[in-house]
This record gives sequence, C-alpha cells and structure tokens, in this order.
Amino acid sequence: MPLPHLALHASHGGIWVADGAGTRAIGRGEAIRLAADTPVVLLNAPLIGQRLGYAELSGLDLLELFAFIHPARFAVPTPRGLARAVDLSPPEQDEDVAAFLLEAAESLLAVPAGNWAEREGAWASAQALFRMRWPWGPSVVERVAKPPRDERWLFSRLPEWEEAPPRPVPRTVTLDPSEAQARLAALTGQGAEERPGQRLYAAAAAEAFTPRAMRDAPNLVLAEAGTGIGKTLGYLSPASLWAERAGGAVWISTYTKALQRQLSHETERLFPDAAERRQRVVTRKGRENYLCLLNLEDALQGGFAGRAAVLAQLVARWAAFSADGDMVGGDLPGWLPTLFRRNGPAALTDRRGECVYAGCPHYRKCFIERAARASAEADVVIANHALVMVNAARGRELATRPTRYVFDEGHHLFDAADAMFGTVLSGAETIELRRWILGPEAGGRGRRRGLAARLSDAASYDEAAQRAIGDAVDAARCLPSDGWLGRLVEGAPHGPVEALLAAVRGLTYARAELPGDAGYGLETELAEPTPALIDAAQPAAAALDALVRPLNGLARRLEALLAEAPDWMDGPARARIEGAIASIGWRAETVAAWLALLSRVGGPADPDFVDWLSVDRAEGREWDVGLHRRWLDPTRPFAEVVLKPAHGALVTSATLTNGGDWSTAEARVGAPHLLRAPSRFTAQSPFNYAARAEVLIVTDVKRGDIAELAGAYARLIAAAGGGTLGLFTAIRRLRAVHARLADRLARDGLPLHAQHVDPIDTGTLVDIFRDDPHASLLGTDALRDGVDVPGESLRLVVMEGVPWPKPTVLHAARRLVGGGTGYDDRIVRARLAQAFGRLIRRADDQGMFVLLSAATPSRLLTAFPEGTPVARVTLDEAVIRVAARLGSTVPTLATPALSNPNTVGHEATAVTEPGPGEARP
Repeated sequence: MPLPHLALHASHGGIWVADGAGTRAIGRGEAIRLAADTPVVLLNAPLIGQRLGYAELSGLDLLELFAFIHPARFAVPTPRGLARAVDLSPPEQDEDVAAFLLEAAESLLAVPAGNWAEREGAWASAQALFRMRWPWGPSVVERVAKPPRDERWLFSRLPEWEEAPPRPVPRTVTLDPSEAQARLAALTGQGAEERPGQRLYAAAAAEAFTPRAMRDAPNLVLAEAGTGIGKTLGYLSPASLWAERAGGAVWISTYTKALQRQLSHETERLFPDAAERRQRVVTRKGRENYLCLLNLEDALQGGFAGRAAVLAQLVARWAAFSADGDMVGGDLPGWLPTLFRRNGPAALTDRRGECVYAGCPHYRKCFIERAARASAEADVVIANHALVMVNAARGRELATRPTRYVFDEGHHLFDAADAMFGTVLSGAETIELRRWILGPEAGGRGRRRGLAARLSDAASYDEAAQRAIGDAVDAARCLPSDGWLGRLVEGAPHGPVEALLAAVRGLTYARAELPGDAGYGLETELAEPTPALIDAAQPAAAALDALVRPLNGLARRLEALLAEAPDWMDGPARARIEGAIASIGWRAETVAAWLALLSRVGGPADPDFVDWLSVDRAEGREWDVGLHRRWLDPTRPFAEVVLKPAHGALVTSATLTNGGDWSTAEARVGAPHLLRAPSRFTAQSPFNYAARAEVLIVTDVKRGDIAELAGAYARLIAAAGGGTLGLFTAIRRLRAVHARLADRLARDGLPLHAQHVDPIDTGTLVDIFRDDPHASLLGTDALRDGVDVPGESLRLVVMEGVPWPKPTVLHAARRLVGGGTGYDDRIVRARLAQAFGRLIRRADDQGMFVLLSAATPSRLLTAFPEGTPVARVTLDEAVIRVAARLGSTVPTLATPALSNPNTVGHEATAVTEPGPGEARP
C-alpha cells in the first residue's frame, strides 16, 4: 500500500516534492510550510533543514527507519548510498530523489513481512517508539507482528564474558628476519605482487620483537615506509609470529579511527575464520567510546525525554546486534547521533568516570569490560595512542601490560603525548570535578550520583571513610558551580577558585593580542603575573589542597578496608570500592597537578614546562577560562611511562623523518630519553610520482580575499569534475568559501560537502565523498591526516595556503628551543607531506596537488616525494592543467604561456622568501 505522505528533497540545486501522482519543484517557503504542516518523508532531516534554513525541521527521516529495520548496518546517508543498502536503483538526477524516497520507504517497511534477520526485540521497541510519537511509529507498528512468545530483551540477550586465569608472562623468543619475511609471503599469498621494500620492512620490524638486553632499554625501531610499501602487513608479519610463539599480545596503536578500521580489515588475512579472528584480534578504545548499559537502562526507563528518548530506543536496537558496543567508529552508523542534534549520545557513554565496575547489574555483559578481557587473551590488540598512554599512566590492567608495541602513524606521537600529559585548571574541568564529588545539586535528571551515594555502604560501616567523604564533599564546594562563567563576566565570582579564574580572565584580556578581535580564543604567557592574580592564587591553592587531602585519605582508608575484608563487604561492594579507588586516584593526581601549576604563579618558572592563561571563545562566545601547563618536551613522560617498561616498540609512518631528518624524528618519539639508541629503516614509496602526480603553486590568488579564494576553488573543482579535497587552515574561511560555492557547483551536478558546515560527522562525510566521484569535500586538519580515499573519488587536493603553525604561546616556546624558522619549516613540511599523501593511495591513482599561495618558499618543496613535478603557475593555467590531466571540459580562458615545471629536489625557479607579514598568519 503506498504511503499517504509526501516526500521532500532539497539540495543546493533545488527543492522537490513527490507523491503518488508525480514530482514537482517548489520554493523554500512552500517546502517549509509543507514540512511544518504534516510529516514528510525525507533523508537526513538536519541536513535538509539546514539547506532550507529551517533548523527545527523534522519528519519521517529514512535514516531513522533504516536504523530501526537494520540496526548495526551501515548505509552511506545519500540517495545513492541508501539505494545500494536497500537494493534499489539509485535516482539519476536531483529531481528524481523525492520519488525515490517514497520507493525506499516502502521497501524498508516491507522488510518485516519477510525473512528479517533483525526481528528480535523489534516489536517491543516499535511499541515504545509509538508511545513516544515517533513519526514512523504508526507505520512500523502496523507491520511488526507481536512475537508468539516473549522475546529476550536486550539486557538478557547480550552474552556474558567469563573470567579467565591470568595470562602467563610472554616467553622469551628470538625472531629471525627471514622468518618474518616467510610469514609475510604467507599473508600476501601465491601470485602476489613482489614488493622488495615490504620484505625489507618486515625484516627490519622484526628487531622490535627480539629480547631486550637491559631494563629501561627497549628495542626501538624507527621505520619510515612510503605510501604503497604495504607497511601494515609488513609489521603484522613479525607481530603475529611473535605473539604466536611467545604467547603474548602485541598492541598496535594508531592516531586515527580510519586506520583502526583499516587494520581490522587487514587482520582478515591473519585469521580468515571470523570466529577465530574475534578471539585473536581485539579493537580497544577509551571508555568514553563504548555504550554504557547502565546509562542506557536509565534512558529507557525515563531518564531521557523527547527526541533523546527516541535515540535511546534506536541505540538499544543497535546494542542487541552490535559486535562490540563501540558508539564512535564501530558499527553504530556515525550519522545516527547527528540526526538527534546531539541530544543524548554523550549521556549514553561513560564520559563522567562514574563506573562502579562489578557493582553494576550489567557488569558481566559490559561492552567495556568485555573488550578489556578479550584484549588480555588476544594476539593483536588494535588501540590508539591516547588509550595506550592512559593505560600506561593510570590503567587498572597492570598484570596484562603490553611488552611489545607498534605505533603506526608515529609522526603523531608527539601530539598525542602533548595532550595526554598536559594540565588544564579551568572552569570546565573544576565544575566537572565538583559534580563528580557532590552529584546533582538542583534536582538534575539522570543517574548521576555523588561520591557519598556511590560509597554509601562503606560510609555506613566505616566512620573513617565517612569522615573522609564528608571532608571531600565540604572541600568540593570551593569549586565553581553552575553559572560560574556568568558570574565571572559580571565581576561577581563566588569562592576562591572562581576568584582565581576571574583574575585569569582579566589578565588575559589585558595582555592578549587582539588583532581585530575576531571572537576567537585569547591567551597570554603566565609571566610577570599581576598582584591580583598572585593574591587569587594563594587561597585557590589552599582550597584545592584542602580537597586533595581528604581524597587521598579516603583512598588509603578504602585500600585498608579491602585488606580488612569486613563481613559486610560482599562482591559488589568490593567492586565498587576498587573502582572508587582507581577514580579517586587519578582525580587526586589531577588536583596535585593543579597545585603544582599554581605554585608557578608568583614563583620561579620551571624550564621543563610551558605555562599560559587562556579565555576560550567560539564565534565571540566565551565557554571556558583557565590556566594551562604543557611539557616543553612531552616525549619525556611518554618515554618514561610507555617506552621504558616495554621490551620493544616499532614506530612507523610514511612521513616519520620529514624529508630525511632522523635526529628530529628521534626527538619527536622520545628516543633520546632511552638508554639504547634506536634502529633506523627507510623504504621509499614504489609509486611513480613523476608520472602520476603534479604539484601546482598558484601565484595570483590574493591572500585574504575570500571572493578570489572561492572563485579559485570553484574553477579548480569544476575543471576536475569533482573528486576534490579542499583543505583549510581556518574554519571561518572554510565556511565562507562553502557558502559561495555550494549552489554554484550543484547546478553543474557537482555536490559539495563540508566539515564544520554539514551536520554530519567527519567519518560519514568521508564515506559520502568516497562514494561519489563527482563530489568534493572541504575540511581542516582532520581530513589532512589519515583519510584513505583511493581511486577516482579523490584526484585533486587544493590547499588554501601554506599551513604555517598557529602562533600560540606553546608554539613560541618550542620554536625558541627548536631552531626558530627551521622548527616552523619542519612542521609545515610534515603537514604538506600528509596532505599530499591523501592523493596517491595505489599504483594506478593519479592526481594533482594545488597550493593557492604565491609566497610558498622553495625550501618547503622537499615535503613532496622526490621526482614530483612542481610548477608555479597562474590560476588560469592551473585550471587548464587540471582539466587536461583529469579529463574535464576546459572552460574558455585566455591561455598564458606555461611555466617550466620544477622537480622536487631539483628546484630551478628563484623565489623570494616571504617577509614577516606575507606568508605567516
């Protein structure tokens, strides 16, 4: 039976509505009236609402219906992607999409009548969603039959993990490089392309798995492998061989989620059988990535309302079929939370550190605990740099700490360590600590509980613990409370810590440079503090000291209780106390770090650290104020906490040395802080960059002129016929360019997507881009690193300018000790190399890299692979070259004489180096 609804589609090319009688084009005003008067079938309501200028648009979103019918399945959230997911012919043109949406809706609603793999639990979910007035509720309830017997609900359906005995210490084994090469040959298979560089890489990587000779001196191997070497299988070969023989786990750490997913696919070669692979390979992420079943139960029982409650039901459907419960980058479609405009997703994960571990009724089915236990028995654990560092610094899994690591995307280790070992004393951080200790103070919704509620059993039986909790609760009242930022702005802070933040805010505004006051964040050095800041620091430090003392005392008393094991302490109570000790411990460490930072105010500077004050703002709106401390060299704590306890580690990347600079590469991964010097290995990319790629530096686009910049992007994208990745160093310019281009390109059938503009997560944007060779994508740093889009979908990379580092206080301090201009150049070359690396991902790829900056210094061109042709050209000439090489129709232009292309490593064109105000922002 046809649906009694209209379908609405809006793109940058127009707006169409369809019903059973046909399709017609309409205006924006009529589209808004239709959507407001009656539910309409649409695809991705937030995106359509943005295009209509009607943010509150809602209706019968096909993505929500897909998530209900096919939980834990992914579909690219475009008409073409949905057509493929539901096995329909995709619409040919924009005006065909609205009619297709009706067809897709009928196809999805017909699924329950057939052999439906995801039937279990659907009836109960449909009834709940109907009561919530979910737009699809009536249609779904009609079609989902009540099961003949009671279904197992989610919390009884999920399997329980089982305790296992401690894993034995890995055996001491030695790998011969030839054995690693033999394992590589087995993984690549018969008839595979011969890759000498990959064979040499596997042999070099084997050294990281040999027994170490002395304590605190791991076998560290630094390996730079150009794109196309096949480094993933190159290191999986010795890693899997060592795990098999030694009986230990190898942790493979990445910086991006994209590479985590890629690694997971590559392990299919190691373990073709899916069941065996689930046992031998485990992906680990931070706790905040996984669904918390206790939070979900609270949401399903009334903790959520409105649209957030609908999301909870759809997440529950997903959880019943999910492989690992990972809500960020796992099998939950990345677009699903964005449909709900961020109502609720964060509250469904463990972001607040309130886990009670075995005290939770769902502990034995917990996705987080299941992953932790599975990794203890696995051969290969795929993790990320942040998790590796957190586990090493304050992890609870001491008995299963890894002895062998592979750090892929090793050029990001410095940045990951910088974030991990930094300290921030800010309003946002302190109010979160207050909430953790005090719990809800004004009748807040949800299951948040204070420290006293979480440890009520210990407090009721032990007077010392009760006193320590009471002292901590009293001391926590010195921390900022709700409305703190408004009080700072009004000049009426409450309490010593708010008074400190008020002084920080005042000094930051007084000293920070305000070029045009564009509404972005402000910062200034913590140097020569004013008397007002010094006077505010002392009572704030006293208040924090009064807080950390009872926290430490409580932790000691709880440890004593565990040792005493009184009669009242059953299993759940012990588990709650063990979890509380871990949580109290790292929060007490945080407060201790704040105290160390405050001791700097009015005192001597510590040469190992960089300290500064900041006011965080976004588009003119303040959202945080604080003091910051970072290590001048964050690889020092990284080497101490992660590398020294390890027996071996491989650090690898395609851009590890930044043009052959091994000393800098070693410094940025912590090698100078180890007793044993690292081994070095280099394998050049096998790709023929001279024939397959070209770099164009456009010389006549005026810096700072948004109209010219947008015009350049429009002409280049049109010349390439789409397939363009546009990279920006500022979100403001990205948005301005997108606003000028989207409609114009859409009229030529060239879709344009943009990070920070489209209400879609970054991973899904990349999926959409990869799926359509005519589409283009604009983005910032997140798209410069780790994006893998081989083939026709990415054939042109355009950068708005030289990606100079932002002149922050932290950067200035590191620049001073890192060589001045040379330090800046190393950063820029690394960024250019990473951006260029998005272009050629396999041997048959070809493409062009365009840099819209006339003042690009010649010394930076070594960022590109040797042999890559480089030419300085006008925009007109660049458009002609792009069109000629990438096969698009050339616009009618005056054709100037072509410049002579240069070749990287053989620069011939004399270029004037930029002056202080020309190239650097």
